[in-house]
Amino acid sequence: MGPLRHEDEMQTPLDRVRAKVASQKTALPELYGDVDFDRTPERFTDDPKASVAPKLGKAALDPDKVALIKAYTMLGDGVADAYAALMPKYGFRPLIQMLTKACDQGIAAVPDAPPELAAFIADMEATPAWVDMDLVREGQRLDRNAAANLGPFAIRGAFIATFMNKYAALPMALTGTLSNDTAARRVNETATFFTTTLLPGSLERHGAGFKAAAMVRLMHSMVRFNALKRSDRWDVGVYGIPIPQVDQMPAGLIPIFLMSYKIVAKGRTTFTADERARVELARYRCFLLGLPEDLLADTPQGVVDTMNARSGTLRAGFDDETCGELVRATLSAYLPPDERPDNRLFDKVERGFSKVFFLRNFMNGDMAAARRMGVEIGPRDFALFGLVATLITSQLLAFRMAREVPVLSTLADAHLVGKLRRQLKRYGHAEFTSDAEKYRPAGTRPAAA
Repeated sequence: MGPLRHEDEMQTPLDRVRAKVASQKTALPELYGDVDFDRTPERFTDDPKASVAPKLGKAALDPDKVALIKAYTMLGDGVADAYAALMPKYGFRPLIQMLTKACDQGIAAVPDAPPELAAFIADMEATPAWVDMDLVREGQRLDRNAAANLGPFAIRGAFIATFMNKYAALPMALTGTLSNDTAARRVNETATFFTTTLLPGSLERHGAGFKAAAMVRLMHSMVRFNALKRSDRWDVGVYGIPIPQVDQMPAGLIPIFLMSYKIVAKGRTTFTADERARVELARYRCFLLGLPEDLLADTPQGVVDTMNARSGTLRAGFDDETCGELVRATLSAYLPPDERPDNRLFDKVERGFSKVFFLRNFMNGDMAAARRMGVEIGPRDFALFGLVATLITSQLLAFRMAREVPVLSTLADAHLVGKLRRQLKRYGHAEFTSDAEKYRPAGTRPAAA
């Protein structure tokens, strides 16, 4: 990259984002040539009362954050989108195979690698100066406890939370996730991604987490391509760009958002050392997924302001055809790898726990609202939640205490790593793909890949 021109130095961060958004039209005309980037999509609202967070008043929204959210609503992923746009030429599986080889062995190992692949890998390798990899590694060590002990029970509930809004959920519906089998695969793939990124060394350049992030990033770009070019259901004037940067933010930062809300509610303004390490891990993982630093705040109030700006400007909308079907498919999905008695028992316990987890963490305990979404919660679910929560809490506490004892800390961490590896085997092999042949847009035939 050449030196900054005078006009570049005079630009504000918002000006630079808007310029980047507009540049998509000329940089990738085969994908974005027909998009009017000056048009505000229906999904964006400047009235918090019409948003998914109606209790937020305009005074609670940071105007600068709101402007950034509005701009990023129309931004895809330049380098990954350019690579995904090669699908008509190469086919989607060869693109995946080349990306896998480039992650494992380097770009030089890919014969006749397209320049778009080289740019994609280079973008992921360009670790920004603000990333502290020692903190990232400490964040991995700290997060292994919750991932190993709470993760298998909470993942379904957290996944359901991504279907609460029709504007953000439609890309998932278009990929054919309305069937129980496909829903189970998507839940397990999500669990696989986050679990993989917590293993020792996984986020180093040739680590499994780095490669998993590249695969997820490509999958998102493939969804953008197929939604924009191969589906008659996607209306940019209504939905904006498929899976924009602002819609990846909640999934990548959910634990950090929840933690920051609690910190701010207590009147604190800074993270503790352990909290800071967890934040750094989440921010770096999001960087690998293509998110810009503008959306990755590093203070509790900054995190809260960013999330409030997103939720306070995302227009509320829940339709049964999109959101309801996704919720029901996910709740009905059987996640374990087989039908052994222990797995069937786990399925019953996990399903009940995840529904209450969803209710408490994403619905503010509103049973009626959860029911409208298709999440029916009964006394048995609450009983299972209480039983499992008691067990999990004791496990989390025991490993936290072990962390303070030098020798025991090493042994405890090794145990957690082993447990995570066993969980990965249960989740199965993650493909992280989006094949247009499997799309099921209503009223259309599946498009050819």
